[in-house]
Amino acid sequence: MSKLLRALAAGYGAKKLGGGCISTVLIFILLWWLLGNFGIFQ
Repeated sequence: MSKLLRALAAGYGAKKLGGGCISTVLIFILLWWLLGNFGIFQ
């Protein structure tokens, strides 16, 4: 369940911050890593 919440939060942030296709994917990966690294949604 925590991975699902992390994916939703990262996807929402990437959609809001990303401009194109590649930048949205990179922002999603960055947010996914940051949320997991700092123990958010665990």
